[in-house]
Parts: sequence; structure tokens; C-alpha cells
Amino acid sequence: MRGTKKYSHVIDTPDPGKWELAGYEAALPITEKSNPITREIDKADPTEIVQLLKDCDAEIFQEEDEALVNYKRLYSDSVLKTMMDIIGKVQEVLKEPDQALIVLSGGGASGRLAFLMAVSFNKLLKGLGQLPQYTYIIAGGDRSLVASQEGPEDNALLGIEDLNKVCEGKKKVIFFGISCGLSAPYVAGQLDFCMNNLDIFVPVLVGFNPVSMARNEKIEDFHSTFRQVAERMEKLQESHKAFILNPAVGPEGITGSSRMKGGSATKVLLETLLLAAHKTVSKDSEISEKCLLEILRTYERAHKVTYSHSKKIAALVKQAGTSLQKKAYVYMVGWHTLGIIAIMDGAECMPTFGADINDVRGFLIGDHSEMFNREADLIAQGPKFAFSEQDFVKTILPSLTELDTVLFLFTVDDDLVEVEKLAVQVKERTSNMQALCHATVGQYLPASLKKLFPSIISIMWPILFLEYEGNFIQRFQRELSTKWILNTVSTGAHVLKGKVLRNHMVDLKVSNSKLFGRAVSILQRFMGQSQAKCLEVLLQVIYHPEPFSEEIRAAEVSKHIAVATEKSQVVPTALLCLLRGCSVQEARSRLDAASSLREALDAAFSAPGHKRGASKSDPEENST
Repeated sequence: MRGTKKYSHVIDTPDPGKWELAGYEAALPITEKSNPITREIDKADPTEIVQLLKDCDAEIFQEEDEALVNYKRLYSDSVLKTMMDIIGKVQEVLKEPDQALIVLSGGGASGRLAFLMAVSFNKLLKGLGQLPQYTYIIAGGDRSLVASQEGPEDNALLGIEDLNKVCEGKKKVIFFGISCGLSAPYVAGQLDFCMNNLDIFVPVLVGFNPVSMARNEKIEDFHSTFRQVAERMEKLQESHKAFILNPAVGPEGITGSSRMKGGSATKVLLETLLLAAHKTVSKDSEISEKCLLEILRTYERAHKVTYSHSKKIAALVKQAGTSLQKKAYVYMVGWHTLGIIAIMDGAECMPTFGADINDVRGFLIGDHSEMFNREADLIAQGPKFAFSEQDFVKTILPSLTELDTVLFLFTVDDDLVEVEKLAVQVKERTSNMQALCHATVGQYLPASLKKLFPSIISIMWPILFLEYEGNFIQRFQRELSTKWILNTVSTGAHVLKGKVLRNHMVDLKVSNSKLFGRAVSILQRFMGQSQAKCLEVLLQVIYHPEPFSEEIRAAEVSKHIAVATEKSQVVPTALLCLLRGCSVQEARSRLDAASSLREALDAAFSAPGHKRGASKSDPEENST
């Protein structure tokens, strides 16, 4: 019998999924399991893709089921209590801000979210006439905000060095280390450093696996594994000196793609607790569970409002997919923080789908002064780091073609004259323009702007709160709604392009230790062969045309990653080698000849005599 739901929900949260059963993909942490909902997403049409990803996103708000193996969920008592304990610590800093700081840190998507939230809460403080209290750290520095750079995530010592820099001279620091899979060495180093300096730091780990599923591989040049760091934090949590906030939100719609649910849940969790802290400090009131639940409900409502536009979102998925299939591009231009969401989404497609830098790309329109730690690292640094309105107008606009798709992201409160001006320029180049516009009840778009777009996803939000902090809820809802839509569009477009097999990102970029481990796991999953065999073939592909040797086999993982980062289609090539028992060269030729990556792999799976998991003739002898 199903457990009864403790809270009334804004949306219909799904019944507990198969992934919650004890034996389901038991060797893998939740964030690396495949989601049964999307098992055949690679065969789905745009409407089905939107529905499947909608159902996955709804799992964020699902409650624990007492009838099943229990994972803590967002609404679990222990999670809400931990949030309230952390709020108490944040309140101390907000009440006595001198020489105090709140730091949000992560690598890749988590670091970009840290940036977005630091910008938002400093803006909230500025509106109250207060000085900034928040800062962000991202592995690889500000360049990683706009372009994919996964390598620095593996460096624990770099994480410590970066944390030291931003906290110099501070006497009290609340540190939020975000690692969705409890896996990033960069964050592990920072959390360890915080625990060694508890007179200054209150460390908070944010992720979506139980501590028992935290990554336990040795971190190069560091004394602990991530799991050991997390276990140490668990002990300190008993005395409220450290905290772990790790509800399960279920496997990702595309296996391991934590930019999706992991990113959304990070935003929901941290914005809820930080906003609650600000709200109670300004009112000089005690934090209550009711206050937390009220804010969490608004995010649930955002899910309902967003996906009520599923039909138009599906049309956008189809349009973006058509552009990618025709080797054209998808550009997203967003005003203010919606531009940050656009940049995040585009940058994350490179490691996830092995995408080209321009395949899906975001740009930030409007003032970005006071946003970045080191803006000089981004301005005039070449096309790879282009992100601004000026960059879009100078480098992208002149080269737009009729095959490209351009998506405008704005609110009715933005400068609509500016939106219209840019839309007119884009329309001269391509008719594939669409808009995502957020408005509050009673606001409308001018007719002159409306007629420029063949299709507009117009999301109307109810008027919510009157007090100042409450206004930010509306902003956060709009950001999350935009994130859900862009994640669905970019993911759906790559599914339609044939970049996904079942629900696995088989063309991921092998650019850090987490992605290297996932690459081996994908080969094992599809082949049913030993880890040693799959690793060997993966290394043959990475080092091709260099002959495979014992020296290669014995090298550190960091060496393999340094070589693999410069290579494309590493995993699909290795999978074809295993499936067909062929050389690396033949596998690459087959991929080049196929209309899509998925087509080449499906053909190999259905080849006569193939039986998944059967041992293959050794490709090693033919692969050099």
C-alpha cells in the first residue's frame, strides 16, 4: 500500500518510482541511475519528450513513501529541520554582517547556479540599502561561467586556494559547497578546509545522494575521498558545526545530467532557505516550518504554470531539433538573469552532448556590471567567451541564417523597446524566432512587439507577496520556469538529433574524472562486460592512433582525461568497437557515414548475431 502524503501539493507528484526499490541499479548512486520514466526517450516525439521531462521534474517535490526503501525527500522532516538549522546560522551573519560572508561554490552547472544566486541575493541586499554579503566561486574561475571547462573540478587543492582568496580577512563564513552527486573533488577540498577551520567556517554540503553513495574513489593529490569528507561532516552535524542537505530527487531524465533536476533542486533548496532567512531577519521573527513550506509551494506552482504551456514548448523543441539536425544553431538571448539562465544552458550542452560551442548558445542582454568577480577574464577574450549583447550583435547576428533558431527571453518589466529593436534585426536574418515572455496578471505585450514573433510562450504569473523579499519569489519562479523550458528544449533538440541512446548521454565529453567514470559505466551498461574490458577499449579509443601499452594502462586518470578532452565521439566509438569487434578506425568511419550517432549504434545493436553482453572478439589487435 502506498504511504499517504503528509502535505497537500500544488501539482500531482508521481507515485514512487522503480528507482526507489532496493535492488534497482544497486551499484550506482541515485544521481547516476537511469530514470525508468525516460527509458525510451530516444524514440519519443517532441510532445512526448516534454511530457517525460515534466514527469521527471515533478519528482523533485515527491514525498518519501513509507512502504518503500526510504530516501530523504525535499519534504522530509529531517530535511526541513536541517534547512531551519542552516537558516539560524545564516541569520547570525545577516544580523552582524561586519567581516562576515556567505559563499556559494561548485563546479560546472553548480558553480553557475552559485553565481546566479549570489547575484540575486546581493541585489536583494542592495535594495535594502545594505552592502553585498554573498560571493560565488566556480571551478576554473569566471571563464567557466560562459564556457564549459570541467578539468578544474578535479582539483581539490585549487578549491582550497580559491576559497582562501575570497575569505581573506573574514571572521565568519557560511560556506555552501554544491555537488549534486557528492562527487566533485574541488568542493571536497573546500569542505575539508572549512572543517579544519571551524572557528571561522560553517560548512554546508548540498547534493542529492545519501552520504553512503558519495563518491569513494581516491582524489589525486588529496588525502580523502569525497565520501570520507561527507562522513566527517555527518559527525559534525550532530553538534551543528556542519550540515548536509541531501534530499533524493530521483535520477535525471538523461542519465547523470545533473544540470537538469540537480540544478533545479539546488535552486529551490538554497533560494528557499536564504529567502526565509532574509524574511525573518527583516521582520525580526522566528523561522517556522510553515514559512519554508509556503516558499516551497511557490516553486511547485511554477512547475504547474510552466508545463501548462507544454504544447508550445514541444513546438520549440521541434524547431530547435530541426536546426541542429540541419547543422544549424540555436541561440538564446535573455534579459538580465534570464540571460544567465540562457548562458548556463548553452554552456552545459558541450560536456553533456559533445556539442559544438555554437550548437546551443546563450547571451546576456542588459547591464552586467557588478555581476562577475573578474569581468576582465571574460571581456574581449575571443569567441569562446563571448556572452554579451555586444558580442551577439557583432559576431552572431551577421552570420545568422534561415536555418538557425533564435529564442528571446524577457519579462514585460524589461526594456521592451530594446527587445523590439533586437527582434527587428534578427527577423531580417531568420524567420525562426520565438519568444518566452513572463508577465504578471494585468500586464500585456505591445502589439508591435507581438507581431514580430511567429510564436510566443507567454507565461502569466499571479501577484504574490507585497513585502520586499517576497517580490524576489516572483523573480525566482520566472528563472526556474525559464530553466525548465530551456533544459527541455536543449535536451529535446539533442534527442531529436540522435545524440541520446535510450536515456543515456552517449556522446558526453570525457573531460573530468566524473565523466570518465560515467563513460566506463555507459559501456558496461550496454555491453554487460567487465569494467576492465570496457576501460581498456575506452583507453584504446582515447589514445588512438598511439598503440595501447602497459604504460597507458598504468597512467593516472588525469592523464587519460587530458588526452580525451581534445577528442570527440570517444564513447560512441568505444561502444561500436565493442559491439562490432572492429578497429577504432572502422568504428569512426561508421559513425561518420551514419545520419546520426543513434542510427549507427542502433544498427550495431540489431546486426545479425549480436547479443548484448556477449563477449566480442578483441578489438585491440585491429585498433592501432
